[in-house]
Amino acid sequence: MGHECQVSSRTHLATALALGLVLGCSGDDTAASDSGTAVPTDSARDSSARDSGEVVDGARPDVGSPRDGGRVSADSGAPGDAAIDATTDASPLTAARCFADAYASAPPIAPNYEAAMATIGSHCFGTNHQSITGVERVVFLGDSVTAGTQPTLSAQFYRSIVADGLATRFGLTPPSAVWKTTNPLTGTSSVRESGAFASCAEWGGDTNDLLSPGTQIGECFPESRRGLRTLVIMTVGGNDVADITRHGVEGVPIPDIWDEVRTFVQQLEDAIRWLKEPGRFPAGVDVVFGNMYEFTDGTGVVTDCDAARLAGFSSDWDDPSILADMVVYAEEQYMRIAVETGSDMIFLFEEFCGHGFNHGDSTAPCYRGPGTPLWFDVSCTHPNPAGHQAIADMFLAVVDE
Repeated sequence: MGHECQVSSRTHLATALALGLVLGCSGDDTAASDSGTAVPTDSARDSSARDSGEVVDGARPDVGSPRDGGRVSADSGAPGDAAIDATTDASPLTAARCFADAYASAPPIAPNYEAAMATIGSHCFGTNHQSITGVERVVFLGDSVTAGTQPTLSAQFYRSIVADGLATRFGLTPPSAVWKTTNPLTGTSSVRESGAFASCAEWGGDTNDLLSPGTQIGECFPESRRGLRTLVIMTVGGNDVADITRHGVEGVPIPDIWDEVRTFVQQLEDAIRWLKEPGRFPAGVDVVFGNMYEFTDGTGVVTDCDAARLAGFSSDWDDPSILADMVVYAEEQYMRIAVETGSDMIFLFEEFCGHGFNHGDSTAPCYRGPGTPLWFDVSCTHPNPAGHQAIADMFLAVVDE
């Protein structure tokens, strides 16, 4: 496959994804916050519905065999190339069909989304479980991908592009230029509220920061604002995977790390179920979130990005395949959460694969063809302007359909 490291690319790819939001995203808890409304945690679901099976000897819960991923048509680098003409095939559209022919071969990590029975949008950028109309307020939550990082200019952050697009679509008061910037001292938007828009996303944000004991939802959804028809957009999870990766290197017992994985998945589910609780937003609420991407294009060669080498991210687990299984499990659970809560998920992992630091390597599993653009900045893990534009296009496509 070109690189000697690729014989274990599936395991190294999990490490690459885990590195995900570590570089440049490991913010501390210094983010400024106003006093917000206390948010209770709703965890009424039966535990048997939360987990897909028991973990035995480090194996992931059985959620079905991974499917090969790809896109229906070769990708030119411009979002929108994979949209499928539903009139050519009456069978339900699946993620596997959407991503069937995009790459040179199947990516080393291929989540099985079909088990969740999701409804996929004709654009193939994500699911289509909600009819998003009449939006009056938009709130961004999550991590540094949403908050935005340098060297990308603030006007090029995906949340800035999406905010402008939504202001036009729904006739909303657009946010100010200051709202679009990120305060480097706090890792949050320079101002939380502007026009019809709010952002509580933060550098280093993980699923624990969304609901109790976190404060993002409490700060961005005071009771006085819940009467408005609300749209929630977020990216989150990369920092959680980074944490479990470090713990594996440090020798934390595998069953304990599986508990961490189920915990961070449950924290996302609790947050979304809190948002979707009937009656909490009398005018209605829609939620769109992204799954987790990586930057090696399926090769698992993290050192092809200089910042990864500088971070010293080169240690593997004693059995890295377990980490890979944990990542696949989390991706699949994200889709399950989208289906069960009636929310939508965009395919960041699948769309960004092929636009990383091996995008020109024809032997890489996610190779998309000559001229495919890079979507990551020098940090290895944050989007560059082209990547932010792609994320914005994905979110807006899901909103529009």
